[in-house]
Amino acid sequence: MNDARPWIYGTDHDGPAPRTPTPGHVYVQLVGGPLDGQLLDVTGYTSEERAQGGALLMSNHGAYGPGGRSDYEPRPGDPGRWDWQGDTP
Repeated sequence: MNDARPWIYGTDHDGPAPRTPTPGHVYVQLVGGPLDGQLLDVTGYTSEERAQGGALLMSNHGAYGPGGRSDYEPRPGDPGRWDWQGDTP
C-alpha cells in the first residue's frame, strides 16, 4: 500500500500511525533538505514562535549522517512552511 500522507517528524516509522496527525495539534511542513515533506508538531509554539522560530532537527540523512542536524526556519510570509537552511554536525 502506498500512503501519500507525509511522515510526522519524530514518530517511529514502524509505529502504529507515523503518518496520522494528532487531532488538536498544530503542524508545519518541512520544505527541502533531508526531511522534505515531513510534518513537524509545533503545538507548544506560540504563533510568533512559529513565524520567527525555527529548529535544528536530528536527521540521519543529512550531510553529517547519524547524529547530524538539519536547520529549518519559517518561510517569510508563510509560517506554515519551514525551509531547509542547511545541515550542521
